[in-house]
Amino acid sequence: MTARRGEPRGHWVLLVLGGLVLTVLLLLDGFANGVVGEAPRDERPEPGPGAGTVPGAVASGGPVVNLADGVPRSRRMPPKTIALTFDDGPDPVWTPRLLDVLRRHSAHATFFTVGARVAENPGLTRRILREGHEIGSHTYSHVDLATAPAWRAGLELDLTQRALAGAAGVHTRLMRMPYSSRPDGLTGPEWRAAERAGEDGYIVVLTDRDTEDWARPGTAKIVQAALAGAERGEGAVVMLHDSGGDRAGTVAAVEQIIRRLQPQGYRFTTLTEALNMPSAVVPVPAREKAVGWTLVAAQRAASALTGTMGVLFAVAGIAYVLRLVALLLFAHVHMRRVRGLSRRGRHAAALDPDGTGAHLAPMPDDDLPPDPFPPVSVIVPAYNEEANIAATVASLLDTDYPGTVEVIVVDDGSTDRTPLIVESIALPTVHLLRKPNGGKPSALNAGIGVARAEILVLVDGDTVFQRDTIRHLVAPFGDPRVGAVSGNTKVANRGGILGRWQHIEYVIGFNLDRRMFDVLQCMPTVPGAIGAFRRSVLARLGGVPGDTLAEDTDLTMAICRTGLRVVYEEKALAWTEAPATLRQLWRQRYRWCYGTMQAMWKHRRSVIESGGSGRFGRRCLPYLTLFQIVLPLFAPAIDLFALFGLLFLDPAVPVLTWLVFVAAQAAAGAYALWLDGERIRPLWTLPLQQFVYRQLMYLVVVQSVATALLGARLGWHTVRRTGTFTDVRSREQSQGPIGYT
Repeated sequence: MTARRGEPRGHWVLLVLGGLVLTVLLLLDGFANGVVGEAPRDERPEPGPGAGTVPGAVASGGPVVNLADGVPRSRRMPPKTIALTFDDGPDPVWTPRLLDVLRRHSAHATFFTVGARVAENPGLTRRILREGHEIGSHTYSHVDLATAPAWRAGLELDLTQRALAGAAGVHTRLMRMPYSSRPDGLTGPEWRAAERAGEDGYIVVLTDRDTEDWARPGTAKIVQAALAGAERGEGAVVMLHDSGGDRAGTVAAVEQIIRRLQPQGYRFTTLTEALNMPSAVVPVPAREKAVGWTLVAAQRAASALTGTMGVLFAVAGIAYVLRLVALLLFAHVHMRRVRGLSRRGRHAAALDPDGTGAHLAPMPDDDLPPDPFPPVSVIVPAYNEEANIAATVASLLDTDYPGTVEVIVVDDGSTDRTPLIVESIALPTVHLLRKPNGGKPSALNAGIGVARAEILVLVDGDTVFQRDTIRHLVAPFGDPRVGAVSGNTKVANRGGILGRWQHIEYVIGFNLDRRMFDVLQCMPTVPGAIGAFRRSVLARLGGVPGDTLAEDTDLTMAICRTGLRVVYEEKALAWTEAPATLRQLWRQRYRWCYGTMQAMWKHRRSVIESGGSGRFGRRCLPYLTLFQIVLPLFAPAIDLFALFGLLFLDPAVPVLTWLVFVAAQAAAGAYALWLDGERIRPLWTLPLQQFVYRQLMYLVVVQSVATALLGARLGWHTVRRTGTFTDVRSREQSQGPIGYT
């Protein structure tokens, strides 16, 4: 049906920009953390052809190599001068402890920082400089420059400079290649990488004494490696690490090294001061600071986002598992109640408030209506339903219900042959009511206004009933505390993969939910395709509401707030034509989701109300908020994070999580299909559903929330019918119930 058109477009800009920003931040964090920690040198790849030869003067020279003018010149530390150097930081735990040790002994050091860590810890970077220490570059992500292509090496060094500019307003002239060690250990590829850095103006720093503290050999061995040659008064560049894991041994070793050597006249200073060179730290202009600040802000946001997404990933997984378990438990309880008792006893059991069984006795006869088969008015709102309206009306007339059934088709200004088809039926129990187009709620209210029965069945114009559907719908009204009954909606056009996906969703998602809501007495929706209501209840509520786009949900919530029961009747089957294309499905679910949000907001006060209204609000609305809005809203981001985990983290975690999730869904789906008397064969499409259909439903929620935040008003849209129920009677006779395969 349609009453107005128009679809907000601004939300698409938000969706695209939001997705782009999220992707960029995750990629930035993945880039920054692609390589973490040291690697044993014998595990590194062999040099490739044309890698180059290390000059003998460099291999046998000092650890500080200046490549200005293309001529390598090596420098060594003066006697009794120690340049303590720390790689891989700054680290928020271990770098401050090392700084405290250095400050206590009035010693200075050089920190070869990783750009990503600088961006994440700008305050710590500034403290290093403020306390008189020196900073050098150790690339942005600790990449092996010997194996990285030239463009990557240049990017790594440039990003590190920008991070330093943003964090501390400086650049540096010093650079140490990750995985490097002493000059005599240089490989050809490493030398070529050093040459490229020298061409960019860097002074390349290696080491005299590699303590290999990254392997955590123990404090004693670290001290022993650092003091080699100390008895001869030799100066040295000592390589240590202030990040990459537990560095307690390094902190203790630095304390011992300084205490043992300072009394012998050793001084601990920065590299450039030891060699009487200009300071390696150079202030940058305001423009460079601004560019660097942008990188720092982005990296910190990316790091925070990754941590938050990891928590969300875990929380969402736990929430979905708990929901699935709860649905199965409530479905089992519901099955035992409705199948283990007589019909009258069954509905009394459904009213058992404490679940103890104390109220499971059949209701007394005086609680039944005077007429056990009261008259029924079936109202069918129709707008351009010529493809299916004949089959719908025929199925309503072909019923085994013993009471009187009248069918009222409300033509809501159709522009096709819908009213002509209804008129051609020409039966006294079929009435056609014409009205100008005003939307589905107005059509339903028009039909209610002329209906003669107390029991009203509301049916969509694309829906077909089983012969016993009306009988099962009316039976629960034997309990005067029942105000409405939800039927069991089935997808008829389930032949293609999209149809199978919707079939699985209807059985697993919608009907399992309704079983739980029935047990908890907080049903949020009687579907527009099949529902029955007391006319007196609708009159008390002022008819079908028209101020939301999910009039069925809005009406059901209003009934629940009166304290009356809304029950689910699994045997009242209705076959409906589901959208046949992704575009039609999107438009339908977009309206459903947006309308449900409107109804939830409209009935939000039920959460704090007492009685039946409060029971509904406190049980249903938080559930809908969590599982139909909040988690789906973040689900696309969680999916992106799972992809991020595959690329940059341990891929076993997202893969295993996905397999467990699909297996649990398949098990729940098999049980739900069994409860509904369906075959489990369509479950083979469930893994595929996770990659297309699920994301589509999540994006519908994101779009609906964006629409609500932008204040746009969503209109009704038509779903083009394909005539699934054409010649429905002959197909029933030859194949059984429509769509029951």
